[in-house]
Amino acid sequence: MESLGAVIGVSRNVLPDYFLYMEQAGMIGQLRNDTGGIRGLGKVEKVYLDNTNLAYILGHESTDIGNIRETFFYNQMRVTTDVISSRISDFEIDGKTFEVGGKKKKQIQIQDADQGYVVKDDIETGYGNIIPLWHFGLTY
Repeated sequence: MESLGAVIGVSRNVLPDYFLYMEQAGMIGQLRNDTGGIRGLGKVEKVYLDNTNLAYILGHESTDIGNIRETFFYNQMRVTTDVISSRISDFEIDGKTFEVGGKKKKQIQIQDADQGYVVKDDIETGYGNIIPLWHFGLTY
């Protein structure tokens, strides 16, 4: 927060307010951890643009495909359920761990998860605990 505040010329203390306003306006989504109550306030692990199209407009050719995949997954899943950051992987939903990646993504990050799933881009069908990323576009 401190380095971001320095780049845009504001105090790091006002950035959480700005992020909240942008989230309420539908511009970003803030991925939080599972800390609840007063201690959980401000515990933002990652900030995603609300729409992958915004990332392509802002990033042009340098847009990171890994971030696009995670943005898509988060954007689709947060509509119907609470998505939190995972301690061992990308996301956690109702006690299930999700690792998002391309078709060569391995299961190393979820090997210690009770219920772990690999969400892969660039595949048509799933098998075992591997789910195609595009399936999550059908959730609502």
